[in-house]
Amino acid sequence: MSSSPQNQDQKLDQDQDQDQDEDQKQDQGQKQVRDRDQKREGKEVQSEKMNKEKEEEKESSNYFIYNPRTREFMGRTAGSWGRILLFYLIFYGFLAGMFSFTMWVMLQTLDENVPRHQDRVANPGLVIRPHAAEISFNRSDSTNYNQYIQQLHELLQRYNDSIQKRHDLCLVGEYTEQDEEPIKKVCQFKRSALRQCSGLSDTSFGFADGKPCVIIKMNRVIGLKPQGDPVINCTAKGNRPLQIQYFPSEGRLDKMFFPYYGKKAHPDYVQPLVAVKLFLTKDDLNVEQTVECKVQGSDLRNDDDRDKFQGRVTFRIKVSE
Repeated sequence: MSSSPQNQDQKLDQDQDQDQDEDQKQDQGQKQVRDRDQKREGKEVQSEKMNKEKEEEKESSNYFIYNPRTREFMGRTAGSWGRILLFYLIFYGFLAGMFSFTMWVMLQTLDENVPRHQDRVANPGLVIRPHAAEISFNRSDSTNYNQYIQQLHELLQRYNDSIQKRHDLCLVGEYTEQDEEPIKKVCQFKRSALRQCSGLSDTSFGFADGKPCVIIKMNRVIGLKPQGDPVINCTAKGNRPLQIQYFPSEGRLDKMFFPYYGKKAHPDYVQPLVAVKLFLTKDDLNVEQTVECKVQGSDLRNDDDRDKFQGRVTFRIKVSE
């Protein structure tokens, strides 16, 4: 049975539509393949470009260190490097020479024995040995005061009679002025002059008996010549009296030990000492006492509230059984 012409046309149209769909699918597949190929080619081109840039950078850095074509090192030729090094050599050499000349001129104005500007006050301070603001010990236990005894022995080593005999006997009560002398002499101050506080007859300096010795000295000041008759005077603060004995007698700082000419001009100089022996009674044991020592009898100041050590020194002492 034969189909009608209308059916044949419909079938033909369907076949044509199928052919168009297949063509479209093939076109889409080919387009996708082309897109993948283009992306792959783009990545390869970009990778090659990056590799080429890295090689160029590496080659450029190598050429910066040394360029064999221009014979440049670090961007400069040998002649250029020579000129710039010569310039800086002359420049810094000139600065060093100018600095050295300035220092030499300044040093010519200085005295090697006396500082041009003294930062110390004209009125010296007082210090004590043992070096402690509070001296506290048990007289029955030597381990409590051995450190104090050791400090006193160390201080008096330079005052040993065998050493002081090498120095000069000076006039008592007179300044030992020797401004024009190239070699400054040193006046004797023998350790034995401290008698009971010399550590010779009593090696414990009275600490074992509960009657300790305290040694007072005045700080060195170059050129100082105190007027009057300077002495050290100690008093106990409070209502409790305290018996004190001085060595040398009256706690005198003799003028013959002044002036001091500096460490370089006066290397063997020793300043005068005053030993203070505290006679503590049974009532004074286990009681803390405050003792103040001042330099008196001269023009040296001892009343400056801004400096508690100028011309004076204060310490506390407590002795227990």
